[in-house]
Amino acid sequence: MGENQAVSVGTTGDASAGAVSTLASYWASYVGQRCRARRADDGTSRENLWSATAPVVSVDRVIPGTSLDIPPEVIGKARVNGAEQWLDDLPELIASLERDWSIRVGASYPGSTEALVTQAWLEDGTPAALKLCLPYRGDTPEREITVLRLVNGEGCAKLLRADEQRGAMLLERLGRPMSALNLPIEQRHDLLCAAAEGIWRPAPSSDLITGAAKGRWLANFITTVWEQLDRPCTQRAVDYALACATRRIEAHDDERAVLLHGDLHQWNALEAGDGTFKLVDPDGLLAEPEYELSVIMREDPVELMTGDPRDRARWLARRCGLDATRIWEWGVVERVSTGLVCTQIDLQPVGRQMLAAAEHIAAHHAAE
Repeated sequence: MGENQAVSVGTTGDASAGAVSTLASYWASYVGQRCRARRADDGTSRENLWSATAPVVSVDRVIPGTSLDIPPEVIGKARVNGAEQWLDDLPELIASLERDWSIRVGASYPGSTEALVTQAWLEDGTPAALKLCLPYRGDTPEREITVLRLVNGEGCAKLLRADEQRGAMLLERLGRPMSALNLPIEQRHDLLCAAAEGIWRPAPSSDLITGAAKGRWLANFITTVWEQLDRPCTQRAVDYALACATRRIEAHDDERAVLLHGDLHQWNALEAGDGTFKLVDPDGLLAEPEYELSVIMREDPVELMTGDPRDRARWLARRCGLDATRIWEWGVVERVSTGLVCTQIDLQPVGRQMLAAAEHIAAHHAAE
């Protein structure tokens, strides 16, 4: 693949103990991606946001002796989370990885928030991408590495090397994100499903979070943040989301649970060079596969409401051979939780759109 291809970066969701702090990092990835998309909608070329030929220029920090600039977002996250020492140690960390892995590190990619992602080349000249995770993120790198090792390049970017202690991953270099291509919505959904299906497999000994645990976390998040924000949507919308979460939690079945990416949207899907896409930044969880498609259900809320909202769940169920009701219920939960977090950080209009869709759907459900 050419040197003008980029790899995406964000943060992942949670795993097991410490779920509140680590699952919360999931939102940082989504919010960062949506903020970059909003900037693109305001006139910045999406392609430029990801182009490896237009590396970041940061007035804050340049690694001495290299052409590597650290994106301002990464510097800001490091400072806010007390990781200044990590910034200071980056030259030594990169030099040690170049020695240990026989790689050459190039310019950084724009748009990262929770990791520094750079161009890299293997000893034989093969292009790759180096991802260095910020050190405050608990076990997030270990979980991402677990998923990438389990799938071994199927559905996700192939992991070439990893070092959990240093929070470092060497990945195959992929192309543009799906979000840069303005694909028709049905084609986009079909390609996302195809990528996700490459990941789904039993992984009972992986020690990842279960669908039941994720459901409980989401329900708690909805209840807490709805009150903190002075109830930006109706009680009816929240009650319906909590009822759906309860049903999905109670229905969790370890025998049916499979490995999921956990954050299936167009900003996490990159061109693989053969007409397909691979996913990056996996959250990693063990749940019924219908949960994977809940993110597709929550996205594009305006388009969802142009017809019968359940048609999308039915289409996804037919496409993947799954249960439409389970997809629908997980989608109800994701739509409210994500609408609340977008409202929390004033990511508009998407927050209002999601909550408006949630209210319409809850009202229609109450009338049935």
